[in-house]
Amino acid sequence: RMSRHAKKLRDHDINPCVAETDATTKCMNDNNYNKDMCTDYFLKYKNCRKFWHEIMMQRKRSGVKPEMPAAEERKKILESMG
Repeated sequence: RMSRHAKKLRDHDINPCVAETDATTKCMNDNNYNKDMCTDYFLKYKNCRKFWHEIMMQRKRSGVKPEMPAAEERKKILESMG
């Protein structure tokens, strides 16, 4: 049974980087936890977090609720960017 915190991390509406987290974890598992083999995955995860953090801060400053767009809205944001 997952803790409430773990469930939040798995919730696509709360955590915009679930796919990047999973890819990084899979890479680490597949490469016997050799971080050097997974540099690209760590970078993608870091960029994902940075990107959505910026969006969240922008929305917070503008008084937009919720501060983190839901999964469906995030998809539209990414599509609009190409």
